[in-house]
Amino acid sequence: MSGQDVLVGIDAGTSMIKAVAFAIDGRMLASRSRQNHYVTRADGAVEQDMERTLNDTVAVLAELVSSEPDIAARIVGLAVTGQGDGTWLADADGNPVQDAWLWLDSRSADEARRIASSAAFDHVYERTGTGITACQMSAQMSWMQKHDRSCLSAAATAFHCKDWLYYRLTGDRAADPSEAVFTFGSYATRDYDESVIDALGLGSQRHLLPPIIDGMKVSGALGTTVARRIGLPAGLPVTLGYIDVVCSALGVGLYGADQDVGVSILGSTGIHLRRVSEAADIVLNASRSGFTICIPDGGLVQVQSNMAATLNIDWLLDLVDDATRFAGHAADRDTLLSRLDADVAVAPAGRVIYHPYLSSAGERGPFIDASARASFVGLDSTCDFSTLARGVYEGLAWAARDCFDAMGRRPAEIRLSGGAARSTTLSSIIASVLGSTVRSIDRAESGAAGACMIAACGQGIHASLEICSREWVDTRLGEPIEPDTALNSLYEKLAPAYPLTRELFTPIWHALAQRRHRGESTS
Repeated sequence: MSGQDVLVGIDAGTSMIKAVAFAIDGRMLASRSRQNHYVTRADGAVEQDMERTLNDTVAVLAELVSSEPDIAARIVGLAVTGQGDGTWLADADGNPVQDAWLWLDSRSADEARRIASSAAFDHVYERTGTGITACQMSAQMSWMQKHDRSCLSAAATAFHCKDWLYYRLTGDRAADPSEAVFTFGSYATRDYDESVIDALGLGSQRHLLPPIIDGMKVSGALGTTVARRIGLPAGLPVTLGYIDVVCSALGVGLYGADQDVGVSILGSTGIHLRRVSEAADIVLNASRSGFTICIPDGGLVQVQSNMAATLNIDWLLDLVDDATRFAGHAADRDTLLSRLDADVAVAPAGRVIYHPYLSSAGERGPFIDASARASFVGLDSTCDFSTLARGVYEGLAWAARDCFDAMGRRPAEIRLSGGAARSTTLSSIIASVLGSTVRSIDRAESGAAGACMIAACGQGIHASLEICSREWVDTRLGEPIEPDTALNSLYEKLAPAYPLTRELFTPIWHALAQRRHRGESTS
């Protein structure tokens, strides 16, 4: 590593906290991680110890620095990103008021529904371009204001995860333009909007919202005490990155040379982003779903997110595993996945329609319905396992198309990231269902990379994200996968069936949900 300037990205995710070192040309040099910890309770609470999160982050950084001694001598900056939404309250002395509420917390679901059904929410959605769910700070603070005002009274600042870490690393109370604006602001002004805060009924909590800073323009300085714990020089520049979704999109090529680029991050959930140049290009939808998020250099992305993406493939593998164990045979999961991909690649296309709403929390993109559930449509006695598996893969592609269509149009090129990007079969199906070119990137830690790209531009290492992206991303992109002409023609004929059947299923979802809530059997 000697002779290379180094940037280190921190990505404090829901599952893992990672510290990743990059050379200034984007090559990953080293990484360390440890499992994140949170507690789930029967009342819907999902909470995380704020001090432990800080200590785990410091420990991961210290492990990285001690394992690679050149880092301390060559590092030019830290950059921080992390899991989105949630509420991390700190008092005037910078100490946690309580454990953080994560984005997984469902206690404020009724508050989110109340806000969404209120007359005032039309104004909120028009300004923020963002639907409201229980994961967001606005709904969670509204719940606290009604049911636990003491925590708000004791608080001086309401942080998000990355903002909390940035504060404890630098002592600077701040928020970034992505989360702060889509929760409480106007995407047109890239700032807080007092009328939005008032419409949400949170005017009395306005003082808890920290100032917005842009990591492309401003950096903090690593504090002396925490620097000593990590083994890095005090005063080192620290960049507050954007929300992890934006940083991950940067890391896989949102700022490609072709402006008509979208990103699909297919992990356990599916996140689909369409870049737009200016506020006038934002397309809002009748379901009032999705997110409109500020990105660096003054741009915006529209985002729709499926609750379950590769969880559907995990479910398929679980079925196979159950069946083989039932038959008295052991099954190796990696081998099963490889066979599944090969089998799906040659299975007949378009035989069934599958809606991948497998999450017990329902769906949030491009529509919001907690009762939504997965379904197959079009089964007959000739359908074998390969047919069903092909339908599941196609269902993920239909869901992505559904999301992009709700944002106005499908981009000409989709940059694919997440676990599903490793499947050539799924990539090919997505290309043919969407009618878009698909490309994947050979990069494991896109979130940390995107945060470091912001830091590199903020420190003048690169003049713009487009220039930075040429070096950090373009050289690592795989070969383009083009739509299969015949398959695309077939899928275009089938396309109306996907949204039509999900709309027809809606009353059935609601009826089943009512029976579940009453504790009745649905058998």
